[in-house]
Amino acid sequence: MSRLLADYDHKQRVQVLAGIAIVSIIAWQTEIGSLILYPFTILATWFHEMGHGIAAMLMGSQFERLEIYADGSGVALSSRPAGFAPITDVLVSASGPLGPAIAGSLLIIASRTKEATRIALALVGAALLITTLIWVRSLTGWLVLPALGVAILALALRGTDDQQGFGIQFLGVQACISVWHQFGYLFSSGGSVGGAQQRSDTGAIADVLLLPYWFWGAAISVAILAMLWGSFVIAFRR
Repeated sequence: MSRLLADYDHKQRVQVLAGIAIVSIIAWQTEIGSLILYPFTILATWFHEMGHGIAAMLMGSQFERLEIYADGSGVALSSRPAGFAPITDVLVSASGPLGPAIAGSLLIIASRTKEATRIALALVGAALLITTLIWVRSLTGWLVLPALGVAILALALRGTDDQQGFGIQFLGVQACISVWHQFGYLFSSGGSVGGAQQRSDTGAIADVLLLPYWFWGAAISVAILAMLWGSFVIAFRR
């Protein structure tokens, strides 16, 4: 009986998290929804741009700064070393949407144990504060990201087990779906970032790998959904 109840609770939790993800993605496409979800819009941009920045560093570039604008868009600026190969551009571009999904999946998986949950929450909270100090160079980022970091650290230190478990799963889902907070940008060749036109991630990938940007938008979406579902399966496995 206890196992049946646990299975039912896990099924309910997955349904709630999936519902939050769907509602968030839909709400982000509306003006009022974007306003209500504004802190999570900035968090989504942080996840996305940090994916670019970390990938750039791993590829030998210098991650110079991260700018998050009031409209929720952002950019990670890095300097390229000599001999930067085109395929490296692809990897850095793909890391914007895929990097946060990998991190988000790991956060969801961390919810399997209480200790891993507390550690993961503390790491996310600390990362928000540290990365703001090192790389963020915009007022919006300075105002929103530290507040989120402090709130997440407080949850890690003072929250109940249930609050921490749901919190880390919620953050994991937000990281995974962060690519869709500007749905049209993923399925376009470019868009407005800080008031200036910029090539989209999928557009940059298409420039090197030839297949159209919408193909790469679809491929990235399928990969993210697979990671999200896989993380749920592992997190709630008996």
